[in-house]
Amino acid sequence: MTLASAEVWAFSLASRTLLVVEHMLGIAAVVLAPLLIAQPTSARAAEPRPPVQLTLSAPTGPYPLGTVSLHLVDRTRPDPLADGHPRELMVTLTYPARSIAGHPVARWIEPKAGLEYLREEGLPAGAVLLPVTHDHEGAPADRRLGRLPVVLYSPGNDAPRSINTMVVEELASRGYVVGTIGHTFDGVIQFPGGRVVTPAPDGPATGPLIAEQRVADTRFVLDRLAEVNRGGNPDAEHRRLPAGLRGLLDLDRVGMFGHSAGGATVASAMVEDPRIKAGLSLDGPVAGPVITAGLDRPYMLMEATKARPENVPDLATFWSHLRGWKLAVRADGAEHASYTDLDVIIAQAAPALGLSASQVAEQIGTLAPARAVAIQRAYPLAFFDRHLRRKGHLLDRPSRRFPEVTFRP
Repeated sequence: MTLASAEVWAFSLASRTLLVVEHMLGIAAVVLAPLLIAQPTSARAAEPRPPVQLTLSAPTGPYPLGTVSLHLVDRTRPDPLADGHPRELMVTLTYPARSIAGHPVARWIEPKAGLEYLREEGLPAGAVLLPVTHDHEGAPADRRLGRLPVVLYSPGNDAPRSINTMVVEELASRGYVVGTIGHTFDGVIQFPGGRVVTPAPDGPATGPLIAEQRVADTRFVLDRLAEVNRGGNPDAEHRRLPAGLRGLLDLDRVGMFGHSAGGATVASAMVEDPRIKAGLSLDGPVAGPVITAGLDRPYMLMEATKARPENVPDLATFWSHLRGWKLAVRADGAEHASYTDLDVIIAQAAPALGLSASQVAEQIGTLAPARAVAIQRAYPLAFFDRHLRRKGHLLDRPSRRFPEVTFRP
């Protein structure tokens, strides 16, 4: 079902069926499965193709990057999706590194999780090799930069926490500490030891639970980052943390962004947690009490094709209740996936999968991938620079550097 055929993005305030409705509208998982609509002919199938090595554009900031993943367990919160066992998460921190020598480059997704991700999305065996990042595991943080602002990230429904790595890396390469949250049972996640947890089936029972857990996850992660900042180690296995993290995080300057369902998580978390000083949604909706409560802190929406207030009554209502700084920007030719790593991944994989130009455009729009990458990096950076660092002018008015981008106040 498309957005046009559904008429509106009808999120239920009473039941908070955010994730369920996303699936009903066919936009839930920002994944590679739609690529498989073009099947090779039997003749071509007999000729094995070498796998396509997918790559991500390198960040443009001046700092090399370190990364560490944390296994966090909230023993105060029984997980209704895990038979009441304590809620557990995987969170990745990406930060400016002092030195990367001797520290291996991190994968885009862990090996077993990557295999499950490809299997669930139906990609032919050996069709693609998932990318690596530009982040170095365990590299020491660069304390010479002083205390750094913190940005949290929430992925879309059923998407891995790595789906916006290019934006995360850009922010970290310019002096932010970025924490990407893997919401368990809402995306493939690999825990230490190789245990893999897959998304829970969507439906009326799971949708509201996942939406509530996402907000609670966000608050819990902020608590654990405060522990890291005090010199503690909240990792469930007490794996060694990189040097230099103690005291590095400026938790008085916290922002958050998310794509699709992650954008809804941003707004809902902000209304419940004043520690989040600025929120950015990448083509995401809103759900729950924040629709009418609004926000008194800066909020920006990067619209593509799904989250447009003129088509989504709840989003229009929410927008009218915003009392702080607000801005919506729209990139001509962008599709829902244009604000994720899939913009370059789909373009790279298309020839090997036999996709036509029109089939690619259905997924990532008509905006050239290089331009989409530039836009999805520049505007989040400008937003957090403005509201967490009080600098920059890109958001003052439309820019000649980005003629594809228009503003809506």
